[in-house]
Amino acid sequence: MGEGIIRAELPGGVRFLGERMPGVRSVALGVWVGVGSRDERPSLAGASHYLEHMIFKGTPRRSARDIAETMDAIGGDLNAFTGKEYTCFYARVLDRDLPLAVDVLSDMIRNSRLAVSDFTGERNVVLEEISMYEDSPDELVHDVFGEAIYGNDPLGRPVLGSAKSIGAVTRQSLAGFYRRHYRPDRIVVAAAGNISRQSVLDLAAHAFGGMEKGEPGRRDHAVPRHRRGLKLRCRPTEQAHLVLGTRGVARDDPRRFAVAVLNQSLGGGMSSRLFQEVREKRGLVYSIYSQHVQHGKTGYFSVYAGTSPSKAREVLGIVREEMAKAAAHGLTPVELERGKGHLQGILVLSLEDSAGRMSRLGKSELTGSELLSVNETLRRIRAVTLEDVKSVARDLLDGGPWALGAVGPLEETDLEEFIA
Repeated sequence: MGEGIIRAELPGGVRFLGERMPGVRSVALGVWVGVGSRDERPSLAGASHYLEHMIFKGTPRRSARDIAETMDAIGGDLNAFTGKEYTCFYARVLDRDLPLAVDVLSDMIRNSRLAVSDFTGERNVVLEEISMYEDSPDELVHDVFGEAIYGNDPLGRPVLGSAKSIGAVTRQSLAGFYRRHYRPDRIVVAAAGNISRQSVLDLAAHAFGGMEKGEPGRRDHAVPRHRRGLKLRCRPTEQAHLVLGTRGVARDDPRRFAVAVLNQSLGGGMSSRLFQEVREKRGLVYSIYSQHVQHGKTGYFSVYAGTSPSKAREVLGIVREEMAKAAAHGLTPVELERGKGHLQGILVLSLEDSAGRMSRLGKSELTGSELLSVNETLRRIRAVTLEDVKSVARDLLDGGPWALGAVGPLEETDLEEFIA
């Protein structure tokens, strides 16, 4: 753990991490809860996200409007997001307003009413969000790909759930989900900014100490098998949206730094191979990029492209060809150094922001990942060699299994060869 990190276990079991950033006048505060769509049974698909919405609907002390007006009055930012493996509620405020932010967030997390009167109305809001997402094919295609590569595993389901699953969730089942998962042993509170050790620990202990343990909940995620698969949503869109991918590494795999360099050089920016070859040289796309998504015990490496339906096969062919070249030959020395330099730059720049530092603390602690110092992280990036990248590229990109998600006016028969 890096120097200057405050760490404590509060009475009751909630973990706290903080980092002081001299010279700033703000504080980013996050409450990270270890529950996401990976923890849901099929009958509760989307419950984590639905519950995130309900947490904002009020407590015995504050209505939803009170919560909004309180944060607006101090110019604070209050929001939340739900992922596959965690939910995060966060606020960013002036340092003088940290006590109020801690009080509001702890009240929301600990005392949500989950009122029957709010339940139906918020269901409609979630359903509208699902409809909006369905109308965004460049985002939807990533969920289609998730289904292609993970199948029926919870990681293959959308975080939002479906209209059918959200329509079937009851207030009683959501309340039970809340009791099982919003437990002190699954909560991490993280803060970064202009804080002092003792005052922030006192605030956190007062607000989050002594939480009831709630009902026991299991979290023994199976390791999903990466599948060879093709999923197509045939729609009359102007573009075909494509995600082609294969195995990746888990977030605790020591090879993750080599994969990060590979990802950056293959499709991580305007100088990357895919951007230069597919967009700049051939003009086949407006947007193309690669990404490496990491989870506990698993992960995947994929490439997204949006192109004219008539060019979809050509683009997929080039993507497979570039992946094969990376697997066979790795990177050039220039690509290696450029990739490492880019990763080091974006890391340091992201940590100049209090929200970036807070997220680093909360996510690392909650997921059990190494919380490396900035200098150690930079050292590990610099230590990546050409052979490291070639080895991991050969392991991940040579032989599959390949999965493809697509949204657009396409035919499955035109796409099947690219997962062979």
